[in-house]
Parts: sequence; structure tokens; C-alpha cells
Amino acid sequence: MSNKVYIAVSLDGYIADKDDSVDWLGMVPATDELTADFPDFMETIDCLVMGKNTFMMVVGLGEWAYEKKVFVVSSSMRSIPSGYEDRAALIKGTPSEIVSSLHDKGYKDLYIDGGKTIQNFLDADLIDEMIISVVPILLGGGKRLFGELKDPKEFQLVETKVLSNMLVQSHYKRK
Repeated sequence: MSNKVYIAVSLDGYIADKDDSVDWLGMVPATDELTADFPDFMETIDCLVMGKNTFMMVVGLGEWAYEKKVFVVSSSMRSIPSGYEDRAALIKGTPSEIVSSLHDKGYKDLYIDGGKTIQNFLDADLIDEMIISVVPILLGGGKRLFGELKDPKEFQLVETKVLSNMLVQSHYKRK
């Protein structure tokens, strides 16, 4: 059982720019080398847990990217948008309650996605692995991947690789 993060950040640590956009990710060409390991990563997880903002951004992209069930963390959403009810479900609670509920449903390996959701799971000490790809752009502001934590969290570097002479991808496991 593990909770994993797989995400891209700017050189200055942002996951979205000042306009809450991820359009800057378009500067990265979708080469085979850059996209090859994501399907392998997806094979290691049972479902996704993402925040409402990330879910709505994914819905806005048009083409649904996930074959696995998505659980949307939200206290304000009342229902999943029409057309996505078979792909996603709402879930509420603290990170610990969410993990416990999903484990009870048979979901053991979780992909945690979305800035605030990742921060909340980190603060609750519930992130076991992180794969972070650094995109060579300085955004100068926006939504940070990491926020303040109650306590430091130690991770161990598993691997770092350069992809397509453009991205640096580092894989960390909780110490």
C-alpha cells in the first residue's frame, strides 16, 4: 500500500502560473521518451485522488486521460459533472479518512494529484513516493507544489534522469 505523486513543476516550484493555468506545460513536446513511463506508473496504482480544481482542469481538457477510477476531494461539489459519473466519484474527509475509506473499498495504491490535495496528504504524513519532473521555465508566481508543513518530511532519492534533454525527473521514496 502506498500513496504516490506524479507531477510536473516549474524550475521555481510552481504547478500553475499566476492565472491558475498550466498552459506552460505545452512547451514540453510529447516525445516518446517523455511519455513512456507514465503508463508504467499508472499500472502501479489502483485509483486517483485529486482535488476539485485539478479535476475541473482535467475535465476542461476534453479528452479523459484516465482508465482508473478518480476520487475527487471536495467539500463544495454536490455532484460529478454529467458524463463523468462512471469515471469519477466525490470523496470527503481528512486525508487519513480518505485513505482508510479507499482501502476499505479495495483501493490500496493511490495516485494523489492536485496542489492542495498533495499538500494536505504531505502534512498528514501520507505520501510514500514522489516522481517530480522539473520543466525548464521560471513562472515567477502561481500555485506552489509544496506549502508549509507541520513537520519536516524526509525522502530518499531513488533515481534522477534527464528526459529528451529537457526535463529532469526525480523519483523519491519516503525515508
